[in-house]
Amino acid sequence: MKAIVVHEVGGPSVLKLEDAPMPEIAPAQVLIKVEAISVNFADIKARQGQYHGVEAGASFTPGLDCAGVITEVGSKVTRFRKGDRVMAFPKEGSYAEYVKTDEALTFAVPDELPIETAAASLTVGITAYNVIRKMARLERGETILIHAAAGGIGSTAIQLARIFGAGKIIGTAGSSEKTAMAKEFGADHAINYRTQDFGAIVNELTDGKGADVILDTVGGENFEKSMNCLAPFGRIVSFGHANEGSLPGRVKTTELHSSCRSVIGYSTGTYRKQRPEFLHEAAQEITRLMLEGDLNIVISKRYPLAAAAKAHALIESRKSIGKVLLIP
Repeated sequence: MKAIVVHEVGGPSVLKLEDAPMPEIAPAQVLIKVEAISVNFADIKARQGQYHGVEAGASFTPGLDCAGVITEVGSKVTRFRKGDRVMAFPKEGSYAEYVKTDEALTFAVPDELPIETAAASLTVGITAYNVIRKMARLERGETILIHAAAGGIGSTAIQLARIFGAGKIIGTAGSSEKTAMAKEFGADHAINYRTQDFGAIVNELTDGKGADVILDTVGGENFEKSMNCLAPFGRIVSFGHANEGSLPGRVKTTELHSSCRSVIGYSTGTYRKQRPEFLHEAAQEITRLMLEGDLNIVISKRYPLAAAAKAHALIESRKSIGKVLLIP
């Protein structure tokens, strides 16, 4: 089979299409013939050597998730059989024609759901659902600020915030094209963070109160600026470091206790490794919402697996909107 392999960290050109051995499954695993692969920003960070899930100096196949058809089932697997359509989180990367995955990290794809939509939805859907529903616990009528609002997670989070009853949805993005797309996804207001002071505008839009919930995948200075527009009793969820160099943001404890504000950390990757059962509710709910037509996962580009470098270059350019897929 063919797979993308990274032997040394660097730019998109380090993504090499190579022959790879067919995976051998354990008793609690399934083998999947991959039909679509989601490209996530974590893949960029992994390729650059900045992602916590990759061992320094080791060759690896990138990719968090994919969707396809099961071709082999381990002896201890009870929920799936050969021929089932599934989406999954392979532990050894998803940029490949075949992957093996634990049953606990594999999710059914109904016949009515296109396999590409399933692949595009898994990481962004589970992440957006959990940060809004489980971490921030958005309440009906609250104001939510969503950074990177035109990306895969941002576009999904806007739709979910509307479904969950947000009173006001504010998004940030880095261009006028992306702010326009954020509004198309359902944001009430969209701010170009490159040309505008998003903190001041959020405070103005909320009569000085600030946002009740802030979703931050950027980190660094963006996180610190977000604290200036977080409302009393507000919750900011930090679940990524998409800024240059993955610089951390800092918060003073004096900014928290007297205002009853909270900073909450979240990583779908950590839940995959330590508490995979936590992810099942989100996967089921995201699938239901897509089938009912309430949630639309936006796919903007598709590339063949051999063109993975082009997919990475597009995402790194910050010009992509919604999800980018690889097709083996």
